[in-house]
Amino acid sequence: MKLEGIYAPLVTPFDADENINYPALEQLIDFVLSNGVVGLIPGGTTGEVYALNDAERLELFRFYRQVAGKRATLIAGVNAGATRDVIRFSQAAEEMGYDGLMAAVPPYSRPTQRELLAHYRAVAQSVSLPIVLYNFPWRAGSEIGYPVLDGLVSLPNIIGIKEASSDMSRVYEMRLRYGERYQIICGSDDQALDYFFWGTTAWIAGAASCAPRQHADVLEAALKGDFVTARARMDALMPLLRNIESGSYTPKVKFGCELLGIPVGNPRKPLLPLADEERREFQRIFDALNIRL
Repeated sequence: MKLEGIYAPLVTPFDADENINYPALEQLIDFVLSNGVVGLIPGGTTGEVYALNDAERLELFRFYRQVAGKRATLIAGVNAGATRDVIRFSQAAEEMGYDGLMAAVPPYSRPTQRELLAHYRAVAQSVSLPIVLYNFPWRAGSEIGYPVLDGLVSLPNIIGIKEASSDMSRVYEMRLRYGERYQIICGSDDQALDYFFWGTTAWIAGAASCAPRQHADVLEAALKGDFVTARARMDALMPLLRNIESGSYTPKVKFGCELLGIPVGNPRKPLLPLADEERREFQRIFDALNIRL
C-alpha cells in the first residue's frame, strides 16, 4: 500500500448536548472529498478520539465506511491505552473493510522501547491490514525510537510512520537507516514542504478538515517537482497552520469548519470553544484564504 495525497483525520461534529452530529459529519466528508482529500482517518486526535467511548468509535468506523464508500482510502485510528483494545479496534476495522490502520503510542503509560516493540508486534500479528505508526512524543510521552523501528523491519504490514515530532533530523536518519523500507508521512503541518522535498508523498493533516483544497494544492505541486509553486502555496497556507499549531488545535479546526457553514459544534469538555480574541485572530487569518464550500 503506497500512501500518496492528503489524508484527513476529520473533526467529530457534536450537537449542543455533545452527541455526535452525523448529518454534519456527512456534509464534512463530502466537502473534503470534493476538495482534494484522498483518504479519511476516523479515530484521530483531531477527531477527539480520547473523548469517545468504545461504541461511538465503532459506530464512527461504520459511518465512514457507509458514507465514503469507495471514494476514499479509509485508515482507522485504533489507538488505545491497552494492547488488547488496540487489537480489538484493529480487528473490527478489518472486518468492516478498512484499507489500513494508524496506531499511535499508547497514551499515559509511557512504554519503554522494549514494551512498545512488543505492543506493535502484537498488533501487527493480529491483522493483515497495512499499519501506519504515529510518532507524536509531545502528546504520547514516549517516542517510537530506532530500537522499535529496527525490530519491526521484518513485519511487512508495518508500512510507514506518521512523523509528528517536529524533528526533521529523524526524517534524515530514517532515510539513512531504512531507505525505502518505511514510508515517512508528514504529521508536522508547518514542516510539510521540507518533508515533500525529501520524498514524502503523503500528508496526514488535521487542518484539512477546514482547508482541504489548500493542503492538496501544496502537495500536488510538490509531487510534480514544482517547488516554486509549492512554496508559494505553502506561504499562503502557513499563517493558518502556524496559528493552529500554536495551541487549541481542535477548537480552531472546528471553528474553521463553522466559518464554512458546517455545524461541527464545540469540542467535548474539558476542551472549550475559543476565547473571543482567539476567534477574531483565527477568523482574520482564515478569511484571507477565501475558503468556500
